[in-house]
Amino acid sequence: MSDPILPILLVPDSRLRARARAVSPGDTGIAELAEKMLATMYKAPGIGLAAPQVGIGLRLIVVDVHPDEKPDPRVLVNPEIIAESRETAVREEGCLSLPGQFADVARPAVIKLRWLDLAGARHEMEADGLFGVCLQHEIDHLNGVLFVDHLSALKRNMILRKLAKELKAKAQP
Repeated sequence: MSDPILPILLVPDSRLRARARAVSPGDTGIAELAEKMLATMYKAPGIGLAAPQVGIGLRLIVVDVHPDEKPDPRVLVNPEIIAESRETAVREEGCLSLPGQFADVARPAVIKLRWLDLAGARHEMEADGLFGVCLQHEIDHLNGVLFVDHLSALKRNMILRKLAKELKAKAQP
């Protein structure tokens, strides 16, 4: 079997800005990809990962908001937000594609989403708190949106410049 840990794309990789296509019945290897994405997410460590972050332009996300407690990995195929509350909540967010960068982001406090599991069964549920934020963050990735896109231009540019400087420093011999 190939290495279960996939390379995570970093900003400014253009693939992070592309809209992912829906997983179709003809797509093969989705379960194996999900397993590799979970292994990659846990190793990073993170609480969510979208297929575009590992260079795969498919609408597939993995999430586990309690990896240090009893693991509860979730795999969502073609997830979509079908309703959201008017009430918003602000939480600090970070991203594996923007390592070491964090900012407070306002998002709908409660969302309702629909997705397929790996067997193709349809599910719907409401989510809030950290789980709801994580799902919104990962679904954003499927649409080519990063958490910094929810910030003011000033804050976004500060974070992107800081990240570029840190990545450049790491690349120096």
